[in-house]
Parts: sequence; C-alpha cells; structure tokens
Amino acid sequence: MEVLVVCAHPHENSFNHAIVESVERGCARAKHHTTTLDLYAIGFPAAMSTAEHRAYHGDHPILDPLVAEHAALVQQAQTLVFVYPTWWSQPPAILRGWLERVLVPGVAFRFDDKGKVRPGMQHVRRIIGVSTYGAPWTYVKLLNDGGRRMLTRALRMNCGVRTPTTWIGLYAMDSAGDRERAAFLDRVEHRLAHLHGAPSS
Repeated sequence: MEVLVVCAHPHENSFNHAIVESVERGCARAKHHTTTLDLYAIGFPAAMSTAEHRAYHGDHPILDPLVAEHAALVQQAQTLVFVYPTWWSQPPAILRGWLERVLVPGVAFRFDDKGKVRPGMQHVRRIIGVSTYGAPWTYVKLLNDGGRRMLTRALRMNCGVRTPTTWIGLYAMDSAGDRERAAFLDRVEHRLAHLHGAPSS
C-alpha cells in the first residue's frame, strides 16, 4: 500500500517527529511503502498566491512545481496520514495552506456538468490523523476539534463517504509523563502496523 505521511511541526526533535518515526516503523512492519513530507523542513509556502487563486478554477490550477510534485504523490496514495500539533483548535497554518494549494480541482475533487462537486480521491482507502493537544479531551471536544473535523469530514467527502478514518490523539500532552508518551508512540506504531482497508472504531 502507498502511504503518504504529511508532517507539520517546525522542530525536527519534536514529539511530533517521533510520532512520524512510529508511523514509518508501523508501515514498514506492514510492508507498506511510505513517503513522508516534512512541510517545515522543505519550506513549503503556506500562502496561496494571487496568481494561484486566479488559476484555481482554470484548466491548470497548479502553478508551483513543488505543489505539482505533492499533488502527484496524493494521486498515488492509498492512505493519507497527517501528523501535527493542534494550535488554537486547528492544525498549523502550513498544513492548512498545504491542503488549500495541493488539494485543488482536478486533484481532490472535480466539478460535473451541473457545477456540483464530485470526489476526486476515490483511490484513497483511509485517512489517518495523529495530533497532540495541550488541552484535555473534554476541552477539545467542547471546541469541536476543528482539525479533526476538517480531515475526517471535509477531506473524507473528497474520497468518498465510505472511506474509513482513524484518529489518534494525545490529549493534555503538557502534563503527560515519559511513560505516557512512550505508550502513545507504541500505540501509533501498532495501529499503522495493522493498517488495512476495514473500517476503524
């Protein structure tokens, strides 16, 4: 299985990068092929340019070669994995910008003859989100967890309503001890090592 991992954390020695390593180990155990995009490390520009906005509904909405490269990886992926810290109830701006610039018409969706949006990523068999939160689960739930809703609902609609999603969150991370963090990394690796197309709880 082709797995595309998108990481959005600015520090290479962060816990989020340790999560990415757990994802990669789990995928290796399952014999999946993994491609990882570290958005901060490659300096991915988050802001959509004026020219890109003008081209958005045209025949060639992608103008940047880097964006085109990432779009090609999305089109080849059977599983999408997003690893990021939740800030202000949302993913970091660099990840939101990646979604806006890469998942354009012709990649994530298309318009039919009546102008209705149709899914363009029906090749994606699963969406997985792994996020760390400073707040406890009850507080995150109260604020509706914007990143989770965006990936498991809005993005899912571009893959198909039956596309299964998996969410793995470490809540109240600031007070989590070494044992809790290690257990979380083990949990992530285990879930990815048993990755398949069946629905997740």
